[in-house]
Order: sequence, then C-alpha cells, then structure tokens
Amino acid sequence: MRITEKPVNSPEEEGVTLEYIRLTKDFEEIKEYVQHKGDTLTGYKQTKEKVSVRIEDILYFETVDGLVFAYTVDCVYEIKGRLYQVEEKVNKRNICRASKTMLVNAEHITSVRTALNGRLYARMENGEEILITRRYAKEVEDCFMEDGDDERI
Repeated sequence: MRITEKPVNSPEEEGVTLEYIRLTKDFEEIKEYVQHKGDTLTGYKQTKEKVSVRIEDILYFETVDGLVFAYTVDCVYEIKGRLYQVEEKVNKRNICRASKTMLVNAEHITSVRTALNGRLYARMENGEEILITRRYAKEVEDCFMEDGDDERI
C-alpha cells in the first residue's frame, strides 16, 4: 500500500485522505481511528480538579455506588453521568460491555482466561484482572479477537 505525506502550514490544513477501490474493513478501521483519535471525556481527579481524559488511554470504566470511574494505567477519574451515557459517548468498536457495571477497552487487554460458569478474566495492561460476566463474555471475546488475536479463548 502506498503512503503519501505532504507537509502543511497550519493545523486547519491537516487531514488524512483515504483512496480505495472499495471501502473494506481495513479502511473502515483506519477511518474510525482517525475520526476518534484524541477524543476526550471530562474527568475529575480525587482533588476535584477537572481534566480532559483521552478515551484511548482509559483501560476500563466502572460504576461504584452510583458513580462512574474511568481507570487509566496510573490514575482514576470520576466521570459525571451514568454508565450507559458514557457507553453512548465512547461508542467505538474497541470499548465493550464487560458486565452490568463495567465497560472495558479491548486495546488494553493483554490476555483473557476462562473462569467458572462461562465467565472470563481479562488481564489489563496495568496487571489488574477484571471479571467479565457470562452475559458479556462473547462480546468481549469478539472485541478482543478483532484487536489482532487469532486464537479462540
């Protein structure tokens, strides 16, 4: 595949051009990546400081006592709203439902292993393991497999 680069003079001129005979899955993924690269959510640190958190940096979202938290490798942020609202905002192929109270970013899963009763454990980049309920195991497995792994769990 050919790659053409062209320097520009201002941020307004920056962009990506896709040229294809047919819009394949690969081109669709590239398009989605470019469109959502750098998307952020507003999060709050424990000090109540308001910050922008890049969605691609988030390992998973979890609801605890009615509050939604976003976990990155080194920090936890409170996200205002309900989990389903966060799910709608981050509607991307690599973020999928792991349980009633959790969303997981498949790009940050390093391994998946089976647990009892059809559940799964996903090991995240920070070493933490999260439990994926039976109801959402297939969805997470499919999401994880799309991310480049070819072996079934």
